[in-house]
Amino acid sequence: MRTQARASAKHHPHDDAPDTAEAFRTLAKLPPGQERDTLREQIVEAWLPMAERLAGRFRSRGESYEDLRQVAALGLVKAVDRYDPELGNAFESYAVPTVTGEIKRHFRDHMWTLHVPRRVQDLRNRVRFASQDLSQTVSGRRPTVAEIAEHADMSEADVKAGLEALESFTALSLDAELPGSEDGYSLSDALGAPDPALDTVVDREAVKSRLAALPERERTILYMRFFGDMTQSRIADELGISQMHVSRLISRCCDRVRDQVMRDVA
Repeated sequence: MRTQARASAKHHPHDDAPDTAEAFRTLAKLPPGQERDTLREQIVEAWLPMAERLAGRFRSRGESYEDLRQVAALGLVKAVDRYDPELGNAFESYAVPTVTGEIKRHFRDHMWTLHVPRRVQDLRNRVRFASQDLSQTVSGRRPTVAEIAEHADMSEADVKAGLEALESFTALSLDAELPGSEDGYSLSDALGAPDPALDTVVDREAVKSRLAALPERERTILYMRFFGDMTQSRIADELGISQMHVSRLISRCCDRVRDQVMRDVA
């Protein structure tokens, strides 16, 4: 029995762990009510230092310690509610993975700036741990993709996906100045913008067949006006007709082509 107790203590190194075994047995027997709620709160409060120590292990990952403490406390409450003393296991053997899992779930669900599939998140973690292990044996350089793949028993394609995910945990602001830039040049300055000429290409393709179907004189008038940049007066002189007639023809042709194109779109 003593050997078993020593092994348990060694596996769960919480020297200041409160003795709540009897409290858990009492809690399991109490019906819902004020007495049970009070005892439950006392147990949670007794184990809060352990939960906060577990939260402290994740302090360097970009989340505030206060938020981590709250997440760890939530995990502790879940552990208290789900723990069954009749199974014979020490509470900390159940609470530690429960609280740790709650914290990891928080990072997985709330801390990623970009949405990354769960599988890719897992690949990221495997790559990160493998890189940390290899960094102790490979000096002066980063581990290669092949080395990480062999160490973590992964394919090189999965390693590359995990490496890309390492850069997806946080996003860089578009207003951030680019490295090496001395004139305030930012990412937003490197972004392209819609080319208005693209709309012109679409419009030309849309009307091409309709213009080809117009009578030759009307095609000529439209070409002279919109491609030759000729005034209506000059067109009238070239064709020997009145300017008013040219104006009516242009308006009629444009309306007809527009209506036909819009019907095609609809």
